[in-house]
Amino acid sequence: MSQKPLVMIKGTRDGLTLFLSDDAPFHDVKEQLIDMLNQDDFDEVDSLITIKVELGNRLLHTDEREELKNLIQSKRRLVVQDIVSNVISKQEALALKEASDVHLHTRPVRSGQVVDIVGDVLVIGDVNPGGTVKATGNVFVLGALRGIAHAGYGGNADVVIAASLMNPVQLRIAELYSRAPDYETDGVYMECAYIEEGQIVMDRLQQVMKKRPVMNGFERSVLNV
Repeated sequence: MSQKPLVMIKGTRDGLTLFLSDDAPFHDVKEQLIDMLNQDDFDEVDSLITIKVELGNRLLHTDEREELKNLIQSKRRLVVQDIVSNVISKQEALALKEASDVHLHTRPVRSGQVVDIVGDVLVIGDVNPGGTVKATGNVFVLGALRGIAHAGYGGNADVVIAASLMNPVQLRIAELYSRAPDYETDGVYMECAYIEEGQIVMDRLQQVMKKRPVMNGFERSVLNV
């Protein structure tokens, strides 16, 4: 009986994809991969070949991923572009959950205070002048926003800042910022800020819902809090 292939190779426009069996010991997979690499004349080709490795439902530790990468790149014309797995570690899963959660802040943000959140933040209370709210996701304020709000501070531009009363000192979304007007204002009720055509714009919350479908995901997250 012939041995079940533990390594399969497929050519694509971008290079080669290696599919590694996820139901065999990693040592056996490596042995078959070594045999395959030795049988093909990869060193004879003129240009570099990019390799994407598909692990399936196998999770490799950092040292195992590095060992796999070095094994493939021992053929001087092969370059590992990516190693992809269908599963993630518990630590990665917890970080992903934190980044997608809605975090409640149920008191006013005072002058000099900085609320720094990974994920979306819902402030129930006012953000006073001198107070700052930062989030890698969206910023929502059920109250008056009179301080500084920074949404998407990790670089995500597809986020919004919304407040019951919008009268901020400064708004920031990703790397862009918008200052408060030079004149006195009473603020605007139920407005939302987002990026459009490279600048921060303001619109009624109802209109933003049509332009930012991510808001629907926020609604589901709030209902599950």
